[in-house]
Amino acid sequence: MLGSASVFLDMLEQVSGAASLNRPVLVIGERGTGKELISARLHYLSPRWDRPLLTLNCAALGESLLEAELFGHEAGAFTGATRRREGYFERADSGTLFLDEIASASMAVQEKILRVVEYGEFQRLGASTTIKVDVRLVAATNVDLPSEAEKGKFRADLLDRLAFDVVTVPPLRERPGDILLLARHFGLAMAQEIKLPVFPGFTPQAERILETYSWPGNVRELKNVVERAVYRAADPSQPIDRIVLDPFESAFRPRAKPPANEQQPATGSAIPLAPLQPYDFFSHIAAIEQDALRAALANCGGNQKRTAAHLGLAYHQLRNLLRKHGMFGNASTANSPQIEDTMEEDEQND
Repeated sequence: MLGSASVFLDMLEQVSGAASLNRPVLVIGERGTGKELISARLHYLSPRWDRPLLTLNCAALGESLLEAELFGHEAGAFTGATRRREGYFERADSGTLFLDEIASASMAVQEKILRVVEYGEFQRLGASTTIKVDVRLVAATNVDLPSEAEKGKFRADLLDRLAFDVVTVPPLRERPGDILLLARHFGLAMAQEIKLPVFPGFTPQAERILETYSWPGNVRELKNVVERAVYRAADPSQPIDRIVLDPFESAFRPRAKPPANEQQPATGSAIPLAPLQPYDFFSHIAAIEQDALRAALANCGGNQKRTAAHLGLAYHQLRNLLRKHGMFGNASTANSPQIEDTMEEDEQND
């Protein structure tokens, strides 16, 4: 886990403090923030470091299969159960069990998990005897569990037990100073994987794109973007200048069609585009055009040809719009790369 942002270091300090305690920990964070790495850190900094660390994604299994995987089963417990099988809790005895996406577990499975956390015991499916285990539970989710508990979608008593300590992993957008540190780390690793003699780094323009993007997929998304940029680099000896944020973006990408009843507004209906009070129509339309242009340019890394294709415009049409709105050489928003009124630079960006 790499980073120097204060929010990131504070989180690591909290993890280090909780690691030595034999108590459940709940890890909260958006997708791609590294919740599984947090669980590993909790385990390997604990007295259980030399014992099993098992991981199970609750969202990947249906209710019956999840129950069988967690608690095991006896032969004949259900159709296809030809022999006895130990579950994750039994196999993780004396170690740590990480349950990812625990909010996906059914209420019935949650009740059984609660009993293991509370009393350290459970029964295999189809068994009449109780098994005692010593397992430290670390659970993770990307949803608001207190709200789910209030709605009756998550057991409040299980939440109380899991929330002995809650580690909230900050999203990458709250760690802007760590973006280039992580990007260089992933770039170097990818260069070594594909056996490049050296990792040349990024151009200033590429670094600006990386630093100003919002990263909804967090560190996982950053890793994909950087690795893609490294292997697609035209000249491995030159700094990388092309960053593809959306690998699906293409002028030929199939677009989902709205339902037939939504394709055309009903006759006589009006779509509200502006306040009802008097306003400057032309200024309002110009502002809409500018916002759309800035968003498209940001998504396409500032490349005008790709932006034109994205908007369904001819190249000269896009450039005329940029001149009309005075957007050449104007980095007026954090997410808008600076645009120069030169066709040569745009050719190089391709």
